[in-house]
Parts: sequence; C-alpha cells; structure tokens
Amino acid sequence: MHERHTNKTQYFEEQIYTTKKYVIPFIGKYKQIDKHTSVLEIGCGEGGNLKPFMDLGCKITGIDLSHGKIELAHKFFEKHENYKNLTLICEDIYNRSDLGKFDVIIFKDVIEHIPNQEKFMGYLKNFLHSGSAVYFGFPPWQNPFGGHQQMCKNKILSKLPYFHLLPRFIYKGILRLFGEPAVKINGLLEVKETGISIERFERILKKHEYKITNRTFYFINPNYEVKFKLKPQKQNRIIALIPWVRNFFTTSAYYLVSNSNK
Repeated sequence: MHERHTNKTQYFEEQIYTTKKYVIPFIGKYKQIDKHTSVLEIGCGEGGNLKPFMDLGCKITGIDLSHGKIELAHKFFEKHENYKNLTLICEDIYNRSDLGKFDVIIFKDVIEHIPNQEKFMGYLKNFLHSGSAVYFGFPPWQNPFGGHQQMCKNKILSKLPYFHLLPRFIYKGILRLFGEPAVKINGLLEVKETGISIERFERILKKHEYKITNRTFYFINPNYEVKFKLKPQKQNRIIALIPWVRNFFTTSAYYLVSNSNK
C-alpha cells in the first residue's frame, strides 16, 4: 500500500494540487468561483479538495461520516485566514437536508463509494438552486484500477490491473490468498458493489433530469501528475465515443452538471 494512504498530510497536499490545477478550472469555465460562492463537499475527508476554494474566499461546508477525518480537517485549517468561512460536519448527509442550497457541490472520488446512487442523486436536489453546479470526478469501474486495489497491502495485488472485475467469490478468494486483512477485503468488496460505469452514471443523470454542462474523460488521471509524475492525458476521441469500451481505458471521468428542472 502506497504511503499516501497512510500519510494524511501527503494525501491532503495531493488533493490541493489536483483540485487547484484541474478541478477549479474545469468548473470555472461555466461557473464563476469567488468570495461570494458557497461550496459543499460531500465526503470531504480531511478537506484537501476544499482548500483551493477556501483560498479564494468561498464559504465552505464539508461533511463526512468519519469523525477522525473531520477532526484532522480542523487541524489542517485552524490557521487558515478564511477559517471563519468553514463549516465541517461529521454526520450522514441523509440526516442533513437542512443544510440549504449551494452554488457549487463537489464529489471528487466519492460517487463510486455511495450505495444506491439513484436514490442519492434524487436526494441531492435538496441542495440545489437554479444556478447550482455539481462537479463529479470518478474512476469508471472497469478501468485497470477501478476496484481501488492500489490500496492493497500486498505489493503484487496493489499493482495488478483488472482483477477486480473477476466474479466476487474469485476476487475475494484472491484477496484472502495474498493475505489481505478482513477489514481491507470488506472495503474492497464494498467498492465492487458500488463501482459505477460512465453509462450507468449518465442513465442516473437522465432519470433525475440533470443536465450535463461539461464532460471530459481522461486516459491518464489528473491525480497521477502529483502522485506518479505522469502528465494527464485526455481520452482518445474515438474511444471516448464508444459505450462500455471507454470504461476500460478511462482512469477518470469529469462531469459538471446542473438541475435541468430549475
């Protein structure tokens, strides 16, 4: 397992880098981001994705189920000049429909972990007004490491592509055979249950009447620039147009959507 999964400061800094260089410009093409912008991140973790928005003076709300991550986020931000603009909440988002409406909502590497994504996308509309923009960045399930197996403790499995696509019982058996702890196996099996493809994501958007404002597929994930020193590369245009096939070669999908009903 790579150091970034245990070194929270390193992971925090990596999130800042990618969000500042790629996510904010992706959103900013269609949505102005400044001190008047309210931002919500669901599944905010330690808050690395939020810092570039805080640096711009935005009013920030982050929510996560992990008490430890929220506490660490407070420590990372306590000396920030815009700390007064930050609200951090440790709770299930389904218990907080009272949070209000936001100009920008962020889901970076989160939607693929959420059970019952159709239900969730309907619930999300509680936080949208007529001008809201929602950013999603996620790895399509069928891509080489769509099972998040890079988090395996075993060095062989952490670098083994596509084996997460095997039937569940075989996949689980391999994880056990290579000595992965039960808690890690359960987490990886949960990802196998919730992993999402480009096609299913877009079907859910259509069902709940979201409008796609911007969409970009990456052959080389922007995250990989700071993690592995690999230059991000957009997906080949022809492959990007081929349903299902594109999932196997797309390491990250960026979407900006709005509520077409409002």
